[in-house]
Amino acid sequence: MKPILTAAVVAALVAVAVPAVAQNAGQIARVRGGASCAGCNLFQAELSGLEARGLNLSGARLRQADLSLTVMNRTRFSNADLRDVEAYGGVFSSSNFSGANMTNASFVGANLDGSGFSGATLTGVNFSGASLRRATGLSQARLNQACGDEATQLPAGLSIRHC
Repeated sequence: MKPILTAAVVAALVAVAVPAVAQNAGQIARVRGGASCAGCNLFQAELSGLEARGLNLSGARLRQADLSLTVMNRTRFSNADLRDVEAYGGVFSSSNFSGANMTNASFVGANLDGSGFSGATLTGVNFSGASLRRATGLSQARLNQACGDEATQLPAGLSIRHC
């Protein structure tokens, strides 16, 4: 007679075999203190209200992080994982989002004036009420993957579909 594995036993074995990719509390604390942290694991980090300008968060994993009402002007988010980020009302002017994966992020009411988006993935991004004046690296084809509203401010010649 062969032993039968229960669902609980199988789940426990899988949990042991697959390493966790959870957030790094020390790295999150470092960023909350205003330090750069390129390549850090900031998964689901609670950073709302942070005021830290000019950080280097290139290549960081910020997936599902809360960046609401942050002031992060001139911050480097190049090649960062910004999927599902909540950045309501954040100030990110002159920041670098080149190559970042911003899939399904919410930048509702955010200030992104003068920021660079060359090669960024904008699929499902909500830019309703956001200011993207003087932003670079945007194309109509890439903006067609995002959405906004009548209050979204874009560089001349570009438009965005309504959410």
